[in-house]
Amino acid sequence: MAKSKNNLQLQPIHPPLNLVVNNKLKLRLDDMKTIDPLTDNQRRVFDAYDNSKIMLLHGVAGTGKTFIALYHALEEVLDKSNPFRQVIIVRSAVPSREIGHLPGDEKEKTEVYTEPYVGICEDLFGRSDAYQRLAEQGAVKFLITSFVRGITLDDSIIVVDECQNMTDMELNSIMTRVGERSKIIFCGDFRQTDLYRKTDMSGLKKFMAIADLMPSFKVFEFGVDDIVRSKLVKEYIIARLDYESRHIVH
Repeated sequence: MAKSKNNLQLQPIHPPLNLVVNNKLKLRLDDMKTIDPLTDNQRRVFDAYDNSKIMLLHGVAGTGKTFIALYHALEEVLDKSNPFRQVIIVRSAVPSREIGHLPGDEKEKTEVYTEPYVGICEDLFGRSDAYQRLAEQGAVKFLITSFVRGITLDDSIIVVDECQNMTDMELNSIMTRVGERSKIIFCGDFRQTDLYRKTDMSGLKKFMAIADLMPSFKVFEFGVDDIVRSKLVKEYIIARLDYESRHIVH
């Protein structure tokens, strides 16, 4: 029922209307779907996640690496019994021939890189504005590697996505930003790099060799048997790997 202006003024103890709306729109753990692993390697990640501080989910496209990393990260951040305050998604804004033609300023142009996470959050919460809501309530933050220097990421779960597109210095910058009570998950596949200049060559292989010397570092390798995106993607990846094994000298 609508109230007159005078009636509203006579009831100052009521909370402001915008706060009531924000509370209703705030996403909680109960709003998120429960996801089960679809492959043996996904199961290994699920089993190891709680006791891991640094993980690399590495392997071919379509295996759900980013999906399960973001799922677990959001699950912990939205669980009030955990110390984590936010999920921080980090990507490298790899220059391409197309980005110069995109409308808007630099910030607006880089927003295109958030699209995969918008889709994942929509799947997990069943609503198209889930990513926006999570960002507004401070549960999710997106960073480009250019802006990570000089900051410390405490109380966070850091998801470093498409890490094959990062140089050695970018990966080094991210690793040295990890603060107290945080964990970090890398997702990528060095075969899918978008870096072509020799000076920008992917630092993922070097990073993997260095991280392998860390006792806490855990690597999960995803192969063609883990492809869940579609049968067509699986058929294509198998054909491509076969072609590369016969025609490309590494």
